[in-house]
Parts: sequence; C-alpha cells; structure tokens
Amino acid sequence: MEQEKELSFEEKLNKLNEIVNKVENELLPLDEAMKLYEEGNLLIKDLQKTLNEAEAKIALIKADK
Repeated sequence: MEQEKELSFEEKLNKLNEIVNKVENELLPLDEAMKLYEEGNLLIKDLQKTLNEAEAKIALIKADK
C-alpha cells in the first residue's frame, strides 16, 4: 500500500480552516461533526508541535549569536 504524503504546515493549516468553516457554516449530522472535530483537534496538536519545534530552533539560533 502506498504511504500517504505528509502535508506541509500550510496544507495542514488550510485543512483546519476548511474544517472550521464546514462546522460553522453547515448543518451536519452529529457523527460527521464529531469526526471533523476529532480531525481538527489532531491537526491543532500537530500544528502546535511544529510551531514549538520552530520556536526551539529559533531560540537555539539566537543563543549561538
């Protein structure tokens, strides 16, 4: 089975925005809304992890000056 390509930070952020818009603007069945909520939560955690890693790298770069 072909492995799925890892999405970039920007692609993940766009996907999260799509989920938020869909949940806010559409009348969804509860099960679909819950699935989207879960997916959004996972994206938020992943995006936050990426931001934390970038922040740590920037702090290291600043400390090396």
